Amino acid sequence: MCAEIGVHTGDFSKRILQTTSPRELHLIDPWRHETSDAYRRALYGGEARGGQAEMDERYRSVCTRFQSDIRSGRVRIHRGDSNAVLAEFPDDYFDWAYIDGNHRYEFVAADLALCVEKVKPGGYIAGDDYTDRGWWQQDIVRAVDEFVATMPVRVILKRNRQYLLQRA
Repeated sequence: MCAEIGVHTGDFSKRILQTTSPRELHLIDPWRHETSDAYRRALYGGEARGGQAEMDERYRSVCTRFQSDIRSGRVRIHRGDSNAVLAEFPDDYFDWAYIDGNHRYEFVAADLALCVEKVKPGGYIAGDDYTDRGWWQQDIVRAVDEFVATMPVRVILKRNRQYLLQRA
């Protein structure tokens, strides 16, 4: 049982399915265009020149791309904010979760806090863009490092812009 927070077009989702062959993969994304200037260089902000229509098309494309896996129950798509969607799952539900959603500090911190509850003890929390070289600057690094310092997790790796944590 796994979750991917931040799906975009589903390329990484496809890799998850091929590489890990999960029983269930929950794809979580609001597919919402962010209009604030803070997101001008984000794929879901200023880089999405088609605005909300482009986000809606990405969502439809992901639904089509995983149509057979959705029918089989292997993939479930949740269009909504990760904090609201994750709250619907019982604690200790997922074997692992991958975070690549909203890159602003407060959203990364919230995703991490929810994932530590929703991932089983011994399970994994992983994520992308652990670097200060993106439009988000220090937000992801700060959120992950603060989380590691205060929560019952063990750092497995921080390398190549990725992080992997194990829940105690």
